[in-house]
Amino acid sequence: MSRKKNKKRLSPLAKFVIFLAVLVVAFPLAAFGYLYFKLNSIHDSSVNSDILNNNQYKNEKGITNILLIGTDERPGEKTSRSDTMMILTIDNKNKSLKLTSLARDAYVDIPGHGKQKLTHAYAYGKESLLIETIEKNFEVDIQDYATVNFYSFMDIVDALGGVEVDVKENEIKEMNKFIPETYKWDNNPNKGEIKYIEHAGNQKLNGYQLLSYSRIRKNDSAFERDRRQRNVIQGLINGVKNLPVTKYPELLNTILPYIKTNMSPTEIIGLGTKVLSMGNLDLKQMEFPIDDGVHSTGHIISHQTGWVLEFTPDSLDILHDFIFKDIMPKDNPNMK
Repeated sequence: MSRKKNKKRLSPLAKFVIFLAVLVVAFPLAAFGYLYFKLNSIHDSSVNSDILNNNQYKNEKGITNILLIGTDERPGEKTSRSDTMMILTIDNKNKSLKLTSLARDAYVDIPGHGKQKLTHAYAYGKESLLIETIEKNFEVDIQDYATVNFYSFMDIVDALGGVEVDVKENEIKEMNKFIPETYKWDNNPNKGEIKYIEHAGNQKLNGYQLLSYSRIRKNDSAFERDRRQRNVIQGLINGVKNLPVTKYPELLNTILPYIKTNMSPTEIIGLGTKVLSMGNLDLKQMEFPIDDGVHSTGHIISHQTGWVLEFTPDSLDILHDFIFKDIMPKDNPNMK
């Protein structure tokens, strides 16, 4: 089953993943003051704290769920939608990192607005309403969030010196189709002459190449696009992990102007310490709703709403087992 393709929309991939990079980097104690000052600049207190602190939905000690939000906001726009939504789970109980993509077309009940696509919640009420919607419909407590807009992505990748991903043979044509456009958007003075993708396989891509990779949708589905997003996040984590300490200030100066989060500098550093103590920074991944033809149904629900993805109530158990019990969907007996 594939989700409806929208060729006109530009996926921000994981623009907000810059924040994730900061989260998993080990900063020396000597740089604490500098780091604190920098991280304090992204603190946002606009979200209703009651929503984040209510603990009304499923939560467990030792497990932190952070909502990562990528918006499609362009300059001059007053409203935008959350084109990318992921739950980053820092599971100190099972010593694992998990990333759950939430389908933007998931058909949910948005408080005060009725049944609509999940992506619309952000446009109606920014982070507060989106968090409330996710908690209510997926019955998972969200403790924190981070939001990043579209324009951060290429700068992040170039600050890391590129990011390695595995390009499939059937993705090359679509990537090269978008490269001239993303090359024009790239303001990096050192971007050099335009370079196209010549072969499949693992390779390091620069900012405009990786942005082109993120836009691929025509030759497969939005589910595949979400898979590529998660793989790029893993590539970004690996890039940050291998970055020399001397490059940290440059990376921070590049990424922080694009981020806002409810977390204080001490909270970010504390979570980063927990992540590093796990030792393994490989992400376990899933997407929800589950695209297996049993736990979700994709269809055009009306002319106005268009294509949506409806999910069954029992599929929430599979989501909760992944986040809280570290059970991969493929190993879950409810998937049989």
